[in-house]
This record gives sequence, structure tokens and C-alpha cells, in this order.
Amino acid sequence: MPDAFAITVIFIVLSTLIAALIRGRKRDKCLKDFSDNMVTIYKTNGNAISGKLRVENTGMELTFNRSLEDSHGPQKTSYILYKYEFPNIQTLIRYHAHLSEQNKRQRQEQLQKTYHPTATRRFQRKIQNLFKTIRDSIAEVVNLLISRAKKTTTVGTTLTSQDKYVAQMKSELMGSVGTSFEPLLERYIGHKVVLELIKGDKLVEYSGVLKDYTADFLEIMDVDYEEPAQASAKKADLVVLRKYGLIRNLAE
Repeated sequence: MPDAFAITVIFIVLSTLIAALIRGRKRDKCLKDFSDNMVTIYKTNGNAISGKLRVENTGMELTFNRSLEDSHGPQKTSYILYKYEFPNIQTLIRYHAHLSEQNKRQRQEQLQKTYHPTATRRFQRKIQNLFKTIRDSIAEVVNLLISRAKKTTTVGTTLTSQDKYVAQMKSELMGSVGTSFEPLLERYIGHKVVLELIKGDKLVEYSGVLKDYTADFLEIMDVDYEEPAQASAKKADLVVLRKYGLIRNLAE
């Protein structure tokens, strides 16, 4: 008879390795679109940080054009924001005027592909959404397989006696796969929409082209973005946390 403890250990190790592999390759699509661009991050406490963005699966880093002087310590050349700190982000702003010529060209290509998608691109999007829908059902499939496995003799006894570790495995695997398909938003991709953004105790509306969305973020392009300290609105692209922003209306 197989050793129950050995089976459990192998089961957990393999599941954790698979989850780690998935998480290690996963970067948020909306944030990735702003990678290697000059951006300004506005936090919920009102603080703003500007720099060249680098995105990883565990967080992001802004590299400054010049080091920041600190009378109480060394000069600072970058700012790291870890993934668990993302709820403190209100908006990531990519001002068009702050982009290099290469970044401007890349951004314009992104906008054209979004605003006027080819038949091939639309087909690719449908295939991607099909896989997203399948991926979003993984939790139900895993639960079903485990419940059925528990009814078998050898494996079932092992799983039942190791419920704690089985729950840990499911948590690891499900944590690596976030729900991302949103039918209500899908039909608005490439269209002008109205974004409602919570800023302090106010609700502010911005109009722009919906580029994409993920489980955590919305990406809006071609926005006239205005801050109280600015004399006039500036053209920009936004990535906002879905906790603070939502698509309310179609604007065309």
C-alpha cells in the first residue's frame, strides 16, 4: 500500500510548483502596457511619484530621471511598490507630453489596434476570452475532482486525512489564477466610455477609449486629465484600480 504521507507530500509539492510557475510568468496586462514608459502614480493619500515604469509579477518599480536628495539618508534613484500595496494606488497616469518619440509611436499603434481592430485581432480576442472562461472555472473543476477522489479507496483516505494540506494546495493554485473575463466590459473594448473615479470624497468622470481590463485594473486611453493644480487638462492614458473606478457609460 502506498505511504499516505508520501503521497500527500508529492501532491502538495507538485501543485505548489505548478502554481509558482503560473504566478512567476503572470504580469497584469494593463500595467504591462505602461511598462518602460514615463508614468505618474497617484496614491490614495494624495502623494504622487513619477518615473520610468518597470513591471514584475510581484510589484512595480519607478526609476527617476534624477536622484532625489534626502538630508537624512542616501540619494534615491527609484521607488518600489509591492503587489500587496496596490490597493493604495488610485491612478497610474501616462502623460503624452512626457513620452519619448519611440513610446509615442508604440502608444499610437496600441490605440489604432484598439480603436480599429482587424478581423484577425477580433478573432484572437474571442479565443482569449474562451480560454479565460475556461480558466475561471478551474476552481469548480478542482473541487469536483477532489471530492470524487475522496470517494476512492487509497487516494480518498489520504486526501480525507490531509484536508489541511489539500486546502492549502487549492489556495495556492487558485491564488495564481484571477478571474478576468467581464462580459459587460468586453463589448466596450475600443469604444469611448465614461469612467467614474473616486477621488477622496468626490466622484469624477473621465471620457476615453477603453483599451483593456483585468481582474484588478482598467486601462483608458486618450483622456483629458485635469488635476486641481494644473492650469488646464492634459492628454493622458490612465490605469485605475477597479476598487476606485468603474465604467459607467458608453460615450459614443
